[in-house]
Amino acid sequence: MEEKRVRRTAEQIAADLDAQVEQLMGSIDGIEEKKAAACAEYDRKIDSVRERIAKLEERKKALFTPKKRKPRKKKADQIKELIRQAQKSGMKLDEIADKLGVEIAE
Repeated sequence: MEEKRVRRTAEQIAADLDAQVEQLMGSIDGIEEKKAAACAEYDRKIDSVRERIAKLEERKKALFTPKKRKPRKKKADQIKELIRQAQKSGMKLDEIADKLGVEIAE
C-alpha cells in the first residue's frame, strides 16, 4: 500500500525557510569575521610599507641637506689661539717672543 504524502502547512514551510535564513546569517557572520581578519592583516602590511617609505624619504632628505661643517680658522685666528694657550700656561709675552725668536716692538 502506498502512503500518502503529508502536506505541510504554510507555517511549517515558513518555519523551515526561517531556519535556512538563520543558517545563512550564521555563515555571513563567519565570513564577516574572516573579512575583518584579512583586512587587519592587509592594514598591518600597508603600515609596514608606509614605515619603509618614511625611512626612504628620510634618507632622501638627508642626502640633499648640506652637512654642517666646522668653520675653518684663519691663520691669524690660529696664531691668536696659540698665544692665548701659551698665556694660559703661564708664559708672559716677552717669554713667548723669546721662544719664537722675535722682538716685541713697543
